[in-house]
Amino acid sequence: MTTFRATNDSQGVVRAPREVLWETLTDPATLTKLTPMLQHIEVVGEQDGHPLWRWTMSGIDVLGVKFRPEFTEQMIFDEPSSIDYRHAPPAGTTEKASVQGWYRLTDASDDDGPATHLQISIEIRVDLPLPRVASRAVTAVMSRVIDFTGEKFEANLYAHLGTTGTTDRP
Repeated sequence: MTTFRATNDSQGVVRAPREVLWETLTDPATLTKLTPMLQHIEVVGEQDGHPLWRWTMSGIDVLGVKFRPEFTEQMIFDEPSSIDYRHAPPAGTTEKASVQGWYRLTDASDDDGPATHLQISIEIRVDLPLPRVASRAVTAVMSRVIDFTGEKFEANLYAHLGTTGTTDRP
């Protein structure tokens, strides 16, 4: 197995109050509806006083290797300004995918009223039965998946909130 990694950082302004955006980002059922390729999120317990969420994605084909990422994340909520998440597989298990990162929410405003400046950082790691020499190609596929998911999530989020926003992508 070889571990492959892809990252993405983005930020933007969502024309909605921070509390409304917070409620959306901390609700597993709503996140499942808004996130493409996400089949479901199950709250599976707690670790150090923070909830553990088990994420199940739909199947992905990476250079002919099909796999369905499932991973457990410790969700650290600091209401209403930050969400940190880090890989926390159940004891005695190995998960072939992991995600870690954070969301930062700060109040903003524009001519249309209350808004939230949202910053997102995500790093995805997957273990695949591919040679290390395939790293550039695998990383390119992973980056395209992250970009697609981010763009669709953004559109779904705006539709869910009945609003618009602006996004800066790398």
